[in-house]
Amino acid sequence: MTAWIVIGLVAALAIWFVGAWHVRGPDLQAFDTLADGRPRQRFSSGPTLNDEHRAVIASLGGITAIVKNTPRLQHLRVLRNYIDNFSADRVFDAQFVPVDAGGVKAEWVLAPGADSTRRTLYIHGGAWIMGSPRSHRAITTKFSEITGGAVLAIDYRLMPEHSRMAGIEDCRNSYRWMLEHGPEGRASASAVYVAGDSAGGNLTLSLIAWVRDHGMRAPDAAVALSPATDGTLGSPSLRNNITTDAMLGPLFGPLAWVPRSALLWVNWLRARIRPNNPVVSPIFGNLAGLPPLLIHASDVEMLLDDSVRYTNKARAAGSPVTLQTWNHMVHVWHIFDPELTEARQAFEEIRKFLAAPDSGSLGGQ
Repeated sequence: MTAWIVIGLVAALAIWFVGAWHVRGPDLQAFDTLADGRPRQRFSSGPTLNDEHRAVIASLGGITAIVKNTPRLQHLRVLRNYIDNFSADRVFDAQFVPVDAGGVKAEWVLAPGADSTRRTLYIHGGAWIMGSPRSHRAITTKFSEITGGAVLAIDYRLMPEHSRMAGIEDCRNSYRWMLEHGPEGRASASAVYVAGDSAGGNLTLSLIAWVRDHGMRAPDAAVALSPATDGTLGSPSLRNNITTDAMLGPLFGPLAWVPRSALLWVNWLRARIRPNNPVVSPIFGNLAGLPPLLIHASDVEMLLDDSVRYTNKARAAGSPVTLQTWNHMVHVWHIFDPELTEARQAFEEIRKFLAAPDSGSLGGQ
């Protein structure tokens, strides 16, 4: 009997590690640096944190408190409520118009004077399990302002109630719908953009590859803010930047002690798609022929190397990608506009990029 138990354990371990290896994907270390030597564009307000930075970090104390003081089974419900009400006290100079975007719940965000033929599909972040158009109004309002157009902020289906693929399909359906529908009804678009942050940045990169592969009208440009690009958790910064990432560190830092093979299995079961599938890990897909793309990331966040590696691989494939990074910033610091200087600066860089995405004139310091 003991021998059979040992055999069973050995077989289970073999299946475990073979399965984990099967979903790791190719080694991406070659894309830690770019062969042509082009540096990323870097911005910094100085060598140390200033009062604005400390105020932003202090404002994240609610997330830390939730993680520490709420029973684990209640984390998701409480975090969803916290994030949705993150900007509840703010007054926005924009209209928010609910809409059914081809079967996907959404809202049009319209800054004063917005041209309804200029359209941006915005895909919110939240680890695919939380967030909504309401939680990201600070960002979507700004995108409407700087593009001079309408922003379609979608409320895609979240896990765990739905599969990861359900959210991906919502992005695809809403993009197709937006090409032919504006805030006033059916009408073609004169300009089209796609943007998203974190998990929404991941969905943005997945979407633009799908649009290319299906021969659809490509967006004129795309923007990904602190995107997750590698679902196999292979980026060095996921561990190296735990202590410097004031937002993601408290939430996901403890997972650094869990063996990667175990996390890969959990991600496979959770998303119901292999973590190395390009649909959920855009970095493993074909990155040639993409539209002009701007990526923003923080030098101190856990997802930094997801952006670095994706940028380097896409450039090697010939796609026009600009990477800009900021020192001292929290994950998706753009949501702290206009109080944070770097948020205002980042949106100005986005504005310039969308005005002339092929110009190559963006500059860092």
